[in-house]
This record gives sequence, structure tokens and C-alpha cells, in this order.
Amino acid sequence: MMKPLSEQRLHNTLPQTGRVEWIGRAAARRAPIEAVSQVQINEGTGIEGDHHAKGQKAHTKRQVTLIQSEHLPVIAALSGHAEVPPEWLRRNIVVSGIPLLALLNKRFTIGEAILETTGLCDPCQLMEKKLGPGGFNAMQGHGGITARVVSSGRVQVGDALQWTPKD
Repeated sequence: MMKPLSEQRLHNTLPQTGRVEWIGRAAARRAPIEAVSQVQINEGTGIEGDHHAKGQKAHTKRQVTLIQSEHLPVIAALSGHAEVPPEWLRRNIVVSGIPLLALLNKRFTIGEAILETTGLCDPCQLMEKKLGPGGFNAMQGHGGITARVVSSGRVQVGDALQWTPKD
């Protein structure tokens, strides 16, 4: 007879490897998002050239934001759009192939950097402007995660994202 898996063991079973599909940053608050092929992510601040990285301290919880590419069509459908480009959602990194919510309270590598999830990246009122009426609600549960940088490194489109068990 098969022994049931504990909930903790289920949470720690994440064999998938994700892939970086898109990277963006904004030089200032509410400035247009610049899509780039690679970035330097620095411990204590975040993505070089992104306004969230300016003047932040190491305890900041929102140094990098990530969203699943698989959620983009869902957000588009729920907001009445044929498609939703990543820059509309104002997240830094779009990844595919791994359930980001499974990374809550976990550490992971992305490219050369190591990040640690700090929470959910809930939508803000700006989504009503970007997606139209109901855009905020269309993103509920699909906004991705926030993370802090544990170890600096370069990240580029095509890089792997993988859960890293803590020692």
C-alpha cells in the first residue's frame, strides 16, 4: 500500500526548471518599461537600471518581480484583450515552465543570481489604466511573486530558473 506524502514533502517536490522568457525594467516610477535581453541583478538593491533598485536597503521585499508566461493569456482573456504584452503588467521577469507560486518561501537560482521569494506581487490600481476596467480583478491570483536578491549575478533571456533547497 502506498504511503501518503506529507504536505511539507509535497511543497518540497519541485522538479521543474523554468526558463526566462522576457526581462524588463523602468528607469523611473511609472516610466515606460524597457525590454532587455539581459540584466545585472545585485544583492541588496535589485535590477541595475530599474527604479526599484535606487536607494533601497537589503531588507526590501520587492527587489525583483516575476510573473508566469502561462498566466499572460489568462489575464488577457479575463480583461478582454487578444493578448497582453509583459510591459503592460510592469513585472521585471517573465518565466515559463515552473509554477511560481510553488516558490513561495523558497530560494531559487535564476541565471547566475540567487533570489528568495518574499511574497505575492498583487496587482495595483495602475492595472485598471493598462488593461481597462476590470484589469485589477483580471490579475487577481495571476500577478506573480516578489523576491529579494540573496546573491548577485547576470540574468538573460533563455536562462534557467530552478528551486534551490536551503542548507
